[in-house]
Amino acid sequence: MAEKGLNKVDLIFEQVNPRDVLKKAFEMTSEEIIKEILESGLKGRGGAGFPTGLKWKYTAAEKDPEKYVVCNADEGEPGTFKDREILDRVAYKVYCGMAIAGLAIGAKQGYVYLRGEYKFLLPKLLKELESFHKLLAELGYDFKITYRLGSGAYICGEESALFESIQGERGEPRNKPPYPTVSGLFFKPTVINNVETLVTAMMIIHHGAEAYKKLGTRDSRGSKVFSVSGDTPIPGIYELELGMTVQQFVNEFGDGDTKAVQVGGASGFCVPRKRFADTIIGFEGVPTGGSMKLFNSSRSMYNVLHNYLEFFTEESCGQCTPCRVGCQQLLKGIEKVKKGEVKSSYLNELMKLADTMKLASKCGLGQSVGNAFKTIVENFREEIIY
Repeated sequence: MAEKGLNKVDLIFEQVNPRDVLKKAFEMTSEEIIKEILESGLKGRGGAGFPTGLKWKYTAAEKDPEKYVVCNADEGEPGTFKDREILDRVAYKVYCGMAIAGLAIGAKQGYVYLRGEYKFLLPKLLKELESFHKLLAELGYDFKITYRLGSGAYICGEESALFESIQGERGEPRNKPPYPTVSGLFFKPTVINNVETLVTAMMIIHHGAEAYKKLGTRDSRGSKVFSVSGDTPIPGIYELELGMTVQQFVNEFGDGDTKAVQVGGASGFCVPRKRFADTIIGFEGVPTGGSMKLFNSSRSMYNVLHNYLEFFTEESCGQCTPCRVGCQQLLKGIEKVKKGEVKSSYLNELMKLADTMKLASKCGLGQSVGNAFKTIVENFREEIIY
């Protein structure tokens, strides 16, 4: 592995004693916990990359006595399946991360928002949660975690739509500001983190920020769990140190004929072969929530893009016009170009539309549709036209 520049890591799935980690956390003040997370350089593992320590710091600073910790386990991004594996194998570490976050911000209640399609995991997860609650009671810590199930809506992965869903409302994004650190779940100060982020935070408390900072790069500290799929002989879940190039990734996971890698799922970026060597997987290059889909030369990139646009058109909540109409027009637009009903130069107009959606859409769904659209059209224009 070393000569390929890939470093496999075992941080997320490493078995540790939650009692020991919680005892260590209880000996720290709220400020010390937050300082440790800040010093580690941990950024959100959902893909957006907001510094986790800052989220915790801002929420802790709010004076409201009622606060919440929410775990976003609504893993709806196409090609991503690593949170399911984390919950299946080390759910206690997710609970532990939530309890530590609660300790840091002064919250007594946590919620796990679980993707509806993962309902089959619930009996096992609830059994583990019962044991965890007993552990907290033994340690004298008043913190309760409750599960809420989604119903298959991609939009509910967006943090404010997720809050609305838990509250029993239609899952639609809110206007920001105010941000969740001020007005989140039940309009109270809330820390919302992804499954992997919470486990990583727990492991930083366990190993210390200095040990964690040895992994990754200056802009992308630590490791990341990747969901590898597509045209690869070895699909699956892999935890790798951040900072590798797409070329190094393809050397390990490709089938010898990889022409493109979709980094970050349908809302991510398509990296063509000519950019493999100079594109870093991380926040200084292409960020990812975990999805890595490889395409070889047997794949039509028109079909790939068409598939993504159908998905976004279906999953748009319809609340804002740029996203609702924009997704439909991008889809109809590439169909017209393919059929020869409009000139190929029409793609330039569609690129402008994608830019407008990024600026004018209310939430991350509409804002990110252009990522895949622009990178596929720019790099595989002839496949869209002919």
